[in-house]
Amino acid sequence: MYLPRIENDGSDRVVATEAGTSHLASARRTLLLEIEGLKQLAASLDGPFTRAVDELGRSAGRVIVTGMGKSGHIARKIAATMASTGTPAQYVHPGEASHGDLGMIANGDVILALSWSGETAELSSIISHAKRFAIPLIGMTSEAKSALGTAADVALILPRAEEACPNKLAPTTSTTMQLALGDALAIALLEKKGFSAKDFSIFHPGGKLGAMLRHVSEVMHTGDELPLTAPESRMSEVLLVMSQKSLGCAGIVDKDGKLIGVITDGDIRRNSGSNLLDRTASDIMNRSPKTVAPDMLASEAVKILNEKKITSLFVVESERPLGLVHIHDFLKAGVV
Repeated sequence: MYLPRIENDGSDRVVATEAGTSHLASARRTLLLEIEGLKQLAASLDGPFTRAVDELGRSAGRVIVTGMGKSGHIARKIAATMASTGTPAQYVHPGEASHGDLGMIANGDVILALSWSGETAELSSIISHAKRFAIPLIGMTSEAKSALGTAADVALILPRAEEACPNKLAPTTSTTMQLALGDALAIALLEKKGFSAKDFSIFHPGGKLGAMLRHVSEVMHTGDELPLTAPESRMSEVLLVMSQKSLGCAGIVDKDGKLIGVITDGDIRRNSGSNLLDRTASDIMNRSPKTVAPDMLASEAVKILNEKKITSLFVVESERPLGLVHIHDFLKAGVV
């Protein structure tokens, strides 16, 4: 068994010189070959890609994504990406298709079939089913004259880029291109349908992403928690309100309940040496406070807090304060 030569470089680090250098060279070679494949793929895109997006966009049903082996693993990911970005999609295993799973494919669906060679035997049942029931078939293959390439209504032909595998056998560059082309289709469909971040949140309620896609209204303080006072209030009263509510600010509202200003801890510090307690809220307040709407995404509100270097925002609708969000609220919700 080969053991790498270990050297001490004079510091506390121990360096595996021979093996480490070899592994890094291998990794960089793999990545550069796959990048080259993606460049070739980007340059090859033309009319068939546009027709594929139009065909997928017209579907009244689902996109049925299928493939065998490594192509099958990529097909599953493409189906999952489409389903989460507004295009109903489902993976169907081609080996199971001829044993009853063809029933999952119905009129109104579109089939997206992946096969590098285009001659995958297990796809024959799905291809025949598509032709029998006039279900649109989009093929993703490297061989235009293959069984899949010629049968497809739209053939997406992948360039014959060099595999990163030194034996040129293991699917590496080829599957990277399949995955990237699937992403390109999904994003083009997303943009075609006008699928927004708000729509995206419906399908991603969990985890960090789900937290970022929550709306301000879901985390804001409301009702008696809001630190509100009138413009004629003495600053001694304003300080009492800010202390009781512990949110680092006070909202100033007029007789109609509209937010006309905000006083923050920073405003208090900046005015602490000028007979502060004898002044009124209207003397101190910021008359152009930054506010947000209740339907704004939490991630967007956090961006505003960071850009403005502030810790809280009033949530308003029709100029009236509905709530208040503090950076700590977003921390608790897992947004940051």
